[in-house]
Amino acid sequence: MTRERLYLFDTTLRDGQQTQGVQFSTAEKRVIAAALDALGVDYIEGGWPGANPTDSEFFAGRAPTRAAMTAFGMTKRVGRSAENDDVLAAVLDAGTEAVCLVGKTHGFHVTTALGCTLEENVEAIRVSVAHCVARGREALFDAEHFFDGYRADPAYALDCLRAALGAGARWVVLCDTNGGTLPAEVGRVVGEVIAAGVPGDRLGIHCHDDTGNAVANSLAAVDAGCRQIQGTLNGLGERCGNANLTTIIPTLLLKEPYAGRFEVGVNREALAGLVRVSRQLDDILNRVPLRSAPYVGASAFAHKAGLHASAILKDPSTYEHVDPAVVGNERVIPMSNQAGQSNLRARLAAAGIEVDPKDARLGRILEVVKAREDQGYAYDGAQASFELVARAELGLLPEFFEVKRYRVTVERRKNKYNDMVSLSEAVVVVKIGERKMLSVSESMDETGTDRGPVNALAKALGKDLGPYQAVIDDMKLVDFKVRITQGGTEAVTRVIIDSEDARGRRWSTVGVSANIVDASFEALLDAINWKLIRDVGQPVGLGA
Repeated sequence: MTRERLYLFDTTLRDGQQTQGVQFSTAEKRVIAAALDALGVDYIEGGWPGANPTDSEFFAGRAPTRAAMTAFGMTKRVGRSAENDDVLAAVLDAGTEAVCLVGKTHGFHVTTALGCTLEENVEAIRVSVAHCVARGREALFDAEHFFDGYRADPAYALDCLRAALGAGARWVVLCDTNGGTLPAEVGRVVGEVIAAGVPGDRLGIHCHDDTGNAVANSLAAVDAGCRQIQGTLNGLGERCGNANLTTIIPTLLLKEPYAGRFEVGVNREALAGLVRVSRQLDDILNRVPLRSAPYVGASAFAHKAGLHASAILKDPSTYEHVDPAVVGNERVIPMSNQAGQSNLRARLAAAGIEVDPKDARLGRILEVVKAREDQGYAYDGAQASFELVARAELGLLPEFFEVKRYRVTVERRKNKYNDMVSLSEAVVVVKIGERKMLSVSESMDETGTDRGPVNALAKALGKDLGPYQAVIDDMKLVDFKVRITQGGTEAVTRVIIDSEDARGRRWSTVGVSANIVDASFEALLDAINWKLIRDVGQPVGLGA
């Protein structure tokens, strides 16, 4: 059976940039574009040339891509010819293979926002698309507010689509701009649009997630006949975001009826890098990845309940809808005070530790975990620290170095501009073999901003570990969470640190103390020791 071609149109570089708090630099846009191209999307919408310097610079210096690079703009303004519209000219001057023009398809927006007649708007769509096609561009028409417009006046909304198609548009894209349409209506409307003469293989869908249904709406449109899906990586976008391609892509490749019915530009090899691409985008944005994100989240394949973990050991398909490895993710068996021996054995096996099921030390590990969680530790979110606890009880925890002492000072003083500033300084003394090493760091970053005592401590600890320094140089802290447990005068602080290395590995560690610096230092020590166990294995001998 020949599969139908389904096209993926990514709008991360434009719609994604409309996310509150997101602003891509030109260099960042180029990195994201390269990642999208390697993933296998068919179209990359690079932005709106002329709308801002960043987008214009991106198009001016963009690298060649396999995907069709697309410039975004709007249909010409009423009262001007297409040839004399400077906004339309900027879109064409970007020199991209494709252009995507947005235009109104809801009569209310035409008369209220544009201030023109319905007929003038239809003519503007027709002329604008024809102008782009005449200059050798593949033209797409984004039918803005289409579902609201179709609900109010189906005939007019269809007239707008026909105008674009008649002028040579390769695609007309139905936009649920307000994000309020639900899947059943999307499917019905798409079916009616196709029945009215708009071919499904020239029809796209563009959904926003204001009801949490953008992915479901996109799939409903495909079921009804659309053959292009627009969306963004990690669901970036204005308000609640756009349809999330990191959810849509694996669903299309791994789930029926889509996997058997459609061919997409993303292959299985590229799919295995999906988690890496998703987290690369979060790194660029300095955002913490959403743990619960489908397919790519750190908790997407986490099994905390003992009953679930026991079944997973026998057959992963009992509680996993796909193999996590196919999207580049991994299975996690968290440890907590709710855990049983099934969780414990599964977690140890995942860490490469084989223990006889009858070994009495297994029971001891569970007792230690439960006792420590009663003190404020939380191991379901700090798997690396749990592994170190288990290794200690099993006699498998190597000592790479010993911390002899550390000190952190915080000073408040006036700088040369007579402004009050804070500066932290940390001193750490470690012993490796018979040699002691002292490291000092302060909390000021390269911009002159104080990053606090924990930052100074982390920099000092990772500044000089002798033979292990090269191993930890690629470590970076990607998240730092603090929570006060218990309460009153007996309150203690729990710190969870997420670390990452150049290989894309992420691990979480926990520290608990009445003192936030002590708790942070404990979590930092665990993070480094876990990394050394993975990459070194056993301590290196070092003389006096």
